Amino acid sequence: MLAAMWCNGAVFGIQNSCGVLFVSMLDSFGDRDDANLIFKTAWVSSLSMGMIFFCSPIVSVFTDIFGCRKVAVTGAAVGLIGLLASSFVSTIELLYFTYGILFACGCSFAYQPSLVILGHYFKKRLGLVNGIVTAGSSLFTVSLPFLLRVLIDSVDLFNTLRVLCILMFILFLAGFTYKPLIPHAKDTEGGKKGKFKFPPAKKIFNFSIFKVAGYRIWAFGIPAALFGYFVPYVHLMKHVKERLGENVQEEVLLLCLGVTSGIGRLIFGRVADYIPGAKKVYLQVISFFFIGLMSMMIPLCHVFGGLIAVCLFMGLFDGCFICIMAPIAFELVGAQDVSQAIGFLLGLMSIPMIVGPPIAGLLRDYLGTYDVAFYLAGVPPIIGGTILCFIPWVHEKKKLKEKAKTVDGATTEKMLENDSTLVSGTTEKPSKEIDSVI
Repeated sequence: MLAAMWCNGAVFGIQNSCGVLFVSMLDSFGDRDDANLIFKTAWVSSLSMGMIFFCSPIVSVFTDIFGCRKVAVTGAAVGLIGLLASSFVSTIELLYFTYGILFACGCSFAYQPSLVILGHYFKKRLGLVNGIVTAGSSLFTVSLPFLLRVLIDSVDLFNTLRVLCILMFILFLAGFTYKPLIPHAKDTEGGKKGKFKFPPAKKIFNFSIFKVAGYRIWAFGIPAALFGYFVPYVHLMKHVKERLGENVQEEVLLLCLGVTSGIGRLIFGRVADYIPGAKKVYLQVISFFFIGLMSMMIPLCHVFGGLIAVCLFMGLFDGCFICIMAPIAFELVGAQDVSQAIGFLLGLMSIPMIVGPPIAGLLRDYLGTYDVAFYLAGVPPIIGGTILCFIPWVHEKKKLKEKAKTVDGATTEKMLENDSTLVSGTTEKPSKEIDSVI
């Protein structure tokens, strides 16, 4: 549990602190005469976060085949190499590969097994354990921005990235604790020890989950809502410096996001237990409405206190959105298909998370201000939340159809039983008469 908590904290703590790194990257790699400076630099953070989710379907397959330990250790090693290589690059374009792709893919392969392994060791209190583990990202998000600011001011960006390699090395060691208790596909399909046989393609990629109408809406609505989701994490620090000056401690905003996100996960995770079935989706609907509204409020805040209030609310509902993803997936597709359902969803989420921040940076480069970017960033969450409203109705309609089929099947089976009873009765009667004659 502690190893998985460290993984969640290290991976998403670094990602959520990208605003601090973003400002430093502008100073280290930026050419002030470049009109697309912010647009180009934003691609680093957005690629990094997007690739973590983009690799999720592939990671789920590798975890099923090779097991949690091998995938997690290999992923942490790749992430360590990518982060270390990022500290030696001289151009922003090389950073796209070393930090945006190599480091992020390693994080993805290290992260997903940390959630899967929990199901091997915990059953009764799995919800509580998941809450503790996911709170790791909030803990790191609260503390890491201040540490990064001190390090960047003291030893520059490149040495700061080398210091962050310590987190990845600990993550590499933590992966060795993932001793699986449930056999994986390599064991079940390979037969004898030492032999390996790939499982059938149908077992590797389970596309049948897209036949579930509620899941299809969910898998479309969530990505639609996320086009503006990651924009504040990347650009808020730069916006604060431009709006309020250099003397403001903008890291406090990330502190507010991290603290209330952790509180939101605990509160709304518990609330979700009392909401039956697919109606849990309404919590995500409310979350997206508030996240969209708070994004639109950012340009209207001309004092630091207003931005703190916005970030407190945004973090609270961000925690709500994240903590109930797994329970909703269980409701829509069932326990057997939930792993790949989440994997496919995370993969689809990567597209808007990659595209959103660079578009916001492009708007800032051409308009000279972030105001329009934050206004537009608030629109997709509201649209996505509206789409999700249809899921409980569709899911309930599906359950009624299945119930009607079950009733019809039971009625037909009962009629067949009655018919067979009558037939057996008529055949037994003549045989009894023959016996009496004999």
